[in-house]
Amino acid sequence: MAGAASRLQRARAVLGTAACALALGGALAACSPTFDWRTIMNNDNGYTVDLPAKPGNDQRVVQIGGTPMQMAMQTAEAGDALFAVGTVMLPNDGDATQRAALEFLRTGLARNVGAAPDAHAVQIPLAAGGQVLGLEMKLTGEAGSQHETRTVYARLVARGRHVYQAAIIASGPLQQEQVDQFFSSFQLY
Repeated sequence: MAGAASRLQRARAVLGTAACALALGGALAACSPTFDWRTIMNNDNGYTVDLPAKPGNDQRVVQIGGTPMQMAMQTAEAGDALFAVGTVMLPNDGDATQRAALEFLRTGLARNVGAAPDAHAVQIPLAAGGQVLGLEMKLTGEAGSQHETRTVYARLVARGRHVYQAAIIASGPLQQEQVDQFFSSFQLY
């Protein structure tokens, strides 16, 4: 009888350990998003980018300096992060129009998380070779009605009659390799 009780206790211990391991594995799997990277070529808006999931598309009108402009968005979610490329179609390719649109996007991103609109210069690659000057931002702050912490990584650039906003919005910092994958793949035509 004592041997049977001992075997039962060992079986319970093994099953308990296995259950804990499965629960921990499930929790870790839920915390680590799956990144199924795919290259998206957007010929209408003149860019290519790698997104971590099949993208969705949206459009809306934004008011920039009192002028309505169309903004197209391609977005993909992976885990707790949203990856997006927004393209504002400008009425002309003038420097003042491009600057106004860049400023609108820069301050809008910062305002969304209650942060200062700090940015620094970065080179954005062109698919045909070469680069164009853009802005890069990394902001952390509170967003939404629940005041949840969000980290925003963004690159903004103007080219011709388009202004682009490549951005990642996450509930916390992402692994640098995911950020690099997204931004290094973002190229303009």
